Amino acid sequence: MTACSCDYDRLMSFNVGLQRLLDSAKPVTETETVPLEDAAGRVLAADVLSTIAVPPAANSAMDGYAVNTSALPESLLVPVSQRIAAGQQGTRLEPGTAARIFTGSEIPPGADAVIMQEQTRHVGEDIQLLMLPKVGDHIRPAGQDIQPGRCVVKQGTKLDGRHLGVIASVGVANVTVYRRLKVAILTTGDELVLPGEEAGPGKIYNSNYFTLKGLLERMGIEVIFPGIIEDDPQVTLDALASAAQRSDLVISSGGVSVGEEDHVKAAVESLGELMLWRLAIKPGKPLAYGRVGQTPFIGLPGNPAAVLVTFLMLASPYIKTMQGSSEVLPKRYTVKSGYERTKVVAREEFLRAALSAQDGELVAAPAHSQSSGVLSSSVMSDGLLVIPAEQAVAVGDPLEFIPFDGLLG
Repeated sequence: MTACSCDYDRLMSFNVGLQRLLDSAKPVTETETVPLEDAAGRVLAADVLSTIAVPPAANSAMDGYAVNTSALPESLLVPVSQRIAAGQQGTRLEPGTAARIFTGSEIPPGADAVIMQEQTRHVGEDIQLLMLPKVGDHIRPAGQDIQPGRCVVKQGTKLDGRHLGVIASVGVANVTVYRRLKVAILTTGDELVLPGEEAGPGKIYNSNYFTLKGLLERMGIEVIFPGIIEDDPQVTLDALASAAQRSDLVISSGGVSVGEEDHVKAAVESLGELMLWRLAIKPGKPLAYGRVGQTPFIGLPGNPAAVLVTFLMLASPYIKTMQGSSEVLPKRYTVKSGYERTKVVAREEFLRAALSAQDGELVAAPAHSQSSGVLSSSVMSDGLLVIPAEQAVAVGDPLEFIPFDGLLG
């Protein structure tokens, strides 16, 4: 049993705290092979290489007529010698003729251009070309998209529909991915009840569990929930030990802070090691990290909005690193501030903010209340507006904005 001797009176910067988490995260190494149709949301464990060219043969980019530009008569009046639908293979083009062709159809041997049907007209059974096409017009060459041997999707990519489509285009039916992580959510407190139960005097609904469950499942995580743990030292110890044995990571919300008489804190220290950091951020100053046995443990703050923010900004990158993802940090964009703050604050703030367009530019302004206990402002927001520590803000100032779409992905 080891307890951390951190300097709890000194606030650690967000970047330092995040880097400490990422440095300690151990990526999963076990892999499995799954059908491509079941691979959405999984993290690729090996590069996918193409063994073929895409497209495999030159094909038409338009509905029209395939011709040989060097064999056209001066009148540009040519007979139609064949018809090539998509999925069919034509025969060698007779000189001085045209082949009726459709988008995606293979170019017949002997043809070197396609003229759009809008640039032709029918003259009896023949076709009058209204212009002289140039070599290569409206032809997609073989391998224009992908050449054989090319890496089409790299290891560490979290697969979505874009990647699946590209992988399918090179004929790969199965992919190697890292196994799914299992994360246990620990919520304790005799005051907690689940939705559907009666919340009598002194009771509150367990919203943090559902916030964390939804976020984790969107990340492709298998969630383990042992139920609400009653306020009893031995029950807490047993539940924590069991959760650690069944999972790759244990996450709790609230109740783990310095000097607090809390059963989770004591149980973690009894079973492993607990480090407590005070981060210079708002919301979510207290953050706990440690291990239960050999299973990592993250203790988030207890207030609902603080749970959301600290999970998205700290726990999520840690989990993505464990998943083997090559992209763990969300993209940040520059927007204009839609509010002012004259008071200088010592902590970096992550405000739930809504975007609007003003004079052709994106402006972000805090949505509803920014209290760490007010979760409803998150559903009125488009993302998090980053306010640097020790900085006043004026309307129109450039600030960093992190969309929820990027944070939740």
